[in-house]
This record gives sequence, C-alpha cells and structure tokens, in this order.
Amino acid sequence: MLDKEGIAKRIAREVSDNSYVNLGIGIPTLVANYIPPDHHVVFQTENGLLGTGPFPWEGEEDPDLINAGKQTITFLPGASSFDSAMSFGMIHSGKVHMTILGAMEVSEHGDLANWKIPGKMVKGMGGAMDLVAASNKTLVAMQHVNKSGESKLLPECTLPITGRRCVQKIFTELAVLEIAPEGGFILLERAPSVSVDQIKNATKGRLIIKGEIPEMIF
Repeated sequence: MLDKEGIAKRIAREVSDNSYVNLGIGIPTLVANYIPPDHHVVFQTENGLLGTGPFPWEGEEDPDLINAGKQTITFLPGASSFDSAMSFGMIHSGKVHMTILGAMEVSEHGDLANWKIPGKMVKGMGGAMDLVAASNKTLVAMQHVNKSGESKLLPECTLPITGRRCVQKIFTELAVLEIAPEGGFILLERAPSVSVDQIKNATKGRLIIKGEIPEMIF
C-alpha cells in the first residue's frame, strides 16, 4: 500500500504542463513536491496566493507565506498575493483548470463529502464547495478506508455533501479509480503489491473491473 507521499507522487502525473491548479488541505498539498522540473504549473490557494512552490526546508520557513491549511510554503519566481475576493473570482470564473482535494467520503456517482462530521466542531465550509462547483476537473486524494477499516468509497455519501457529481478520479493507498458515467468506481490501477481482491474488499460502492488491472506507474 502507498503512504501519503506515494499517493501525492502518483497524482502529480495527472497535472498537465501550463496549468493552474488548486491544492486542498492534507495529501493534496504534497503534490507540489513531485511536479516534474520541465512542467510549468501554477498553484493557487484560495487564501490569496498564486505561484506557490514546494514546502520550505526546515529553518527556511516564512510565517507570512502560508497556504489555505496554514502550512508554510514557498513562492516561485513571478508569484503574487492578493485578497480572497480576487482569489475566489479566479475560481468562480473557471480560471483554475484542476482542483485536488481530500475527502472523507466519495459516492459511486462522484458526490464528495469532505468538510464536516456531524457533532464535531468546524470553522466552516472553506473554499471546497466553490472549487468543486467551478473547477474544470476535480481529483480526490484520500485513504480508501477509515480508521475502523470501513470503506470510504460508498454507494451514497452518509456525511454532509460538499458537491454533487463533481469528482472525476480518486487516488488512494490501494488504487486509482474513475467515476463511470452511469455510476460506479472503474478500477484503473492498483498500488504495488496490492491485489484486486483487496480493493474489492475495501470498496463498498459498485466496483467496475475491466480486464487485467496494471500496477501504478510513478
């Protein structure tokens, strides 16, 4: 099975050259560390930064440079900062080509739940609802199962919904999956040394398997 770094490294292969990408909190923030050096990718954070780079080395952090998850980040040449109104204007107008988010649950129809667990205190929705509503492509980086070993890929989400039918692909420690137009998780790739049966047992929603499933390529 993959660790969080492995998931981020695999997702980095999905990021196109000359694209504008928003990275959500958690595993998605690690993706910036694995973009090929010959790719020109502009990362945007909804708190008002454009052109963010990898995490800084220890001792080189600047407390004034943080992403939406309040983690210290770096600026690449040509980066800029602005207010949140301009940031969300970029998002709402479709200027962000891809959004990579974490998730608590994803349904087999591509519904996303990633902002609230009932009974637990949260500060608010954040920018996720705006991002999934306006982004051209939404990818999800998540754990396949929760701490109790229960599947987070479900027929229907049980937690409050962030967006309906907004997810295209899902990347977990076990597999890469795509949402089928008619509903269901199409198994595209499996993590190294992970069997198809392991993925079947960890997926509660409808799993679609077509032929031999290759291992992930990084």
